[in-house]
Parts: sequence; C-alpha cells; structure tokens
Amino acid sequence: MLTVAVQMDPLDSINIAGDSSFALMLSAQARGHRLFHYAPEDLNYSAGRVWTKAHPVTVQRVEGNHFSFGDPVKLDLGDEADVVLMRQDPPFDLGYITATHLLERIADKTLVVNDPAQVRNAPEKVWVLDFAQFMPPTLVTRSVDEAKAFLAEHGEIVVKPLHGNGGKAIFKIGRDGANLSSLIEVFNTAYREPHMVQAFLPDIAKGDKRIVLVDGEVAGAINRLPGEGEIRSNLAVGGSAAKTELTDKEKEICAVLGPELKKRGLLFVGIDVIGGQWLTEINVTSPTGIVAIDRFNGTDTAGMIWDAIEARVAARA
Repeated sequence: MLTVAVQMDPLDSINIAGDSSFALMLSAQARGHRLFHYAPEDLNYSAGRVWTKAHPVTVQRVEGNHFSFGDPVKLDLGDEADVVLMRQDPPFDLGYITATHLLERIADKTLVVNDPAQVRNAPEKVWVLDFAQFMPPTLVTRSVDEAKAFLAEHGEIVVKPLHGNGGKAIFKIGRDGANLSSLIEVFNTAYREPHMVQAFLPDIAKGDKRIVLVDGEVAGAINRLPGEGEIRSNLAVGGSAAKTELTDKEKEICAVLGPELKKRGLLFVGIDVIGGQWLTEINVTSPTGIVAIDRFNGTDTAGMIWDAIEARVAARA
C-alpha cells in the first residue's frame, strides 16, 4: 500500500465524468493505496521539510457525492508520503513554479509525478520547440510588426497565450489581418511573456489528436473535433471526442519523444497533433484525456499509470 498525496484543485469543482485526476484517484483507491488531497497553496517549508495540511479522502463515481474528506492532518510529504501527484490545472504561473521548487526538495525521498524540476523546465508550448521538425511554422513574439510579417508569409495564423491551457484565448486571424494589431496589444497588456503565433492549419477541421504516453510508451489516443463555428477542439471548450488510430507520422513523433519523456521522469504526458503530422503541444503539467481514451478503446490508462508509478517506487526502494 502506498500513501499518495494528490495536489490538485478543489474536488467539488471537477467534472467526474471526464476528469483524469479523479480517474487516477479511483484507480489508486481500488489498488488499496491511501489517498490524501491538498491544494498547492497549502504547501509549507521549514528546516529542510515540506509539509501540507491534507485531508484523507475516499472517492466514488457518484455525481454530487463523489468524495468524502476525513479530518485534516499535517502531512510531511518527504517522510510520510510515497507518491505526490502534481495535478493542479495551469496557468503555469509563479505559484505553479514555486510549487515545483518546493516539491523538488523532497524528490529524493518521494516520487513526484510528474518530476517537478522537469515540469518546470518543460512548459507545454515552449519545450515543444525542441522538436521543431514536427511543428507547424511558429513564431514566439510580443511584436506587432513581427506578427504582421508572419501573417504576410503564411496567409492565415493563430495567436495564443504561451502559457495558456484548455483552449482558452486562441484566436484565428485571416488574410486581411483585421484586429491583429489590437489583439497583440491586448495580449501584451494581459501577459508579460511573449505569445505564440502559428500558421493556421485547415486540417484542424478534421480534429486535434490527443495522444497519451505513459513512461514514454503510447497508451492511447482520441481525436478531438471542433464544435460548430469553432477552431478549438479542446473538450473543455465544447469539442467532441472520437475514436482514432495513430498515423505513421504520429508513431514517428512518439518514437522520438518517448525516450526523452522516460529519461526526464515525465510519466504521464499528453501530446497534441493536428492533421496526423503537426505537433503543437507537449502537456506535462496536468494532462487529461484518459477517461475518453479508455471509453473508446476499452483500455485502463489509469491502471497503466499506476503500474509505472509502482514500478518506479519499487525501483527506488
């Protein structure tokens, strides 16, 4: 039996029908592991120790009555937990980064999934630049002039926050460039970092594939289709999921990424591929999609993740 501390958003706010963190908790509980829940803002550090106020928790797939908390305890994450699941949603901001720094201090004692230092070093839309051979034409900038030149070269473009998530604030700009200057001005006001500008891929109409890799191996995939009048296919913004298979190009992408993910301790990763060939993101912070994948394929991705976690814990012991 493992003691598992789950660092995530409030449990009363999740949609249990599709939430990957909830699926992981159900799977861990079925294996007899002890679960605790805490929020990242409850982390504390002193004299070399990292602890949190955590609630023992039991979970069940009953809408509106899906969890039960015990009395809160002071949980030493280095000495009293075997595994920490870092599962809070982005934004990947200073709060998120600070949590990775704190959890890194216990990583020699406790398995943190995903590895906190590697999560910090692999923002979804930044680390993917290491694999530019698989990406659509991409510009990272705060410059209106650079964005205009990129539009002139590629005809239609998409502008999105560099550290956004869940399909939020993604805009398509047409050939006439209407509103591009205003959009960059708004982004420059809202965000201190540069923004991501990419050539628009018409193949998005055919879907945006989420491929989940567990310890570097493909666990499964779903094709996410945009809703009516949308270019965004994320399930969180109204996209729908469909059964799918991997193309040869997608298999090549996974074969290149897999060993690097395994080496970095990124056990649960979701990559996004458009048109069967264009890699757009490598999601390492709080990947999703396993419930839909298992529904279509009859697989047990949460079980695969726990197999990988248990193997890592055993190897450490």
